[in-house]
Amino acid sequence: MKEKVKNSNKRESFEEFQTKSAIIGNSLAIQQIFETIEQVAPIDISVLIIGESGTGKELVARAIHERSHRAEKPLIIVNSGAIPEGILESELFGHEKGAFTGAVGARKGFFEMADDSTIFLDEIGEMPLNAQVKILRVLEGNEFTRVGSGNPKRVDVRIIAATNRELDQEVQNGTFRQDLYYRLHAVTIAIPPLRARKEDIPLLAQTFATQFCRENHIEFHGFDNSAFAAMNNYHWPGNVRELKNLIESIIILEKGNKIDQQILLKYLDVGSPEMRNLPMPLNRPTEQVEREFIYRVLLDLKSEISQLRELILSRLFPPRRLKEWETENTIVIPHENSEIVFDETPVESRLMPSLEEMERKLIEETLHRFDGNKRKTAKSLKISERTLYRKIKEFNLPY
Repeated sequence: MKEKVKNSNKRESFEEFQTKSAIIGNSLAIQQIFETIEQVAPIDISVLIIGESGTGKELVARAIHERSHRAEKPLIIVNSGAIPEGILESELFGHEKGAFTGAVGARKGFFEMADDSTIFLDEIGEMPLNAQVKILRVLEGNEFTRVGSGNPKRVDVRIIAATNRELDQEVQNGTFRQDLYYRLHAVTIAIPPLRARKEDIPLLAQTFATQFCRENHIEFHGFDNSAFAAMNNYHWPGNVRELKNLIESIIILEKGNKIDQQILLKYLDVGSPEMRNLPMPLNRPTEQVEREFIYRVLLDLKSEISQLRELILSRLFPPRRLKEWETENTIVIPHENSEIVFDETPVESRLMPSLEEMERKLIEETLHRFDGNKRKTAKSLKISERTLYRKIKEFNLPY
């Protein structure tokens, strides 16, 4: 009887963990990750999270931080691969006034901001060797030096790092320090790719659909079994992130439809080897094949534009819970210390710039954020580099 109660409490705890952390799944792999997080979170020890892009490494880092004694302070997140090498040291450790051209004042770095908290170094495998040396110093002595200063500063920081690279191979190649690697992987959490835990796909898909529809007040008619069969046979190179983006795109573009295999296949790369065992019509006329190819290209373009539009709308009009007296057409505009409330339909035609203007602004801002790096910009916008280059030329952007 005691064992049953213990197992029941553990199950309830696991379900609560999924709700709070957004790490969704009932597979053995996810349960093992949950148990590891519960064990290491209260202990100040470095953790290395490894996994392919899109598997949810940041979610695991957040879950560890939120269950630690440092949870009252915010988790500091650093994307090591997105910061140019020339300013990485200044971003991580701060600088003094006059340390370099443009340093008009002293500035705290990420490690100083993370004092008494946790710092998450995402994609640490892309960090240059000179910065790795300084990270090692923090790990070993809890101190660092600002750029332009000779006085070391002490900090109490827990380090969680993540990478999609094989760091042991990077050590052999001479691109990652062996001593840092040994210090970081005191505890290693390996997140499997989605294709290795396909039993979680239905739960993930249903969860993403429910959340997205609730946040955007969209009616959704669900999936049928053939849709889940198609998902199960897909290889998911973008992992959970790709699944989430796919579900949201389909809900937007297929409003009012119950999602079946036929609809789903329009948005998946059915040319991959993993999808060839699905039922597909054979011996089609050449004209039909060409027509379907063009149709697929148009759908991809429509999906990319729709994603850009939805991303801009979500930034300008973040979802909020409706009050009892509001309808979905109610508009609330902040005004000093009060709100101006009125009801009008449609909203976008009066308040929003054109789709072209929004698209141009978003692309330009993202390019600026990544210092013109096309690969990182395209990845952030979830569009192909070819599409990004076409848009840069179309909008005559200076990149």
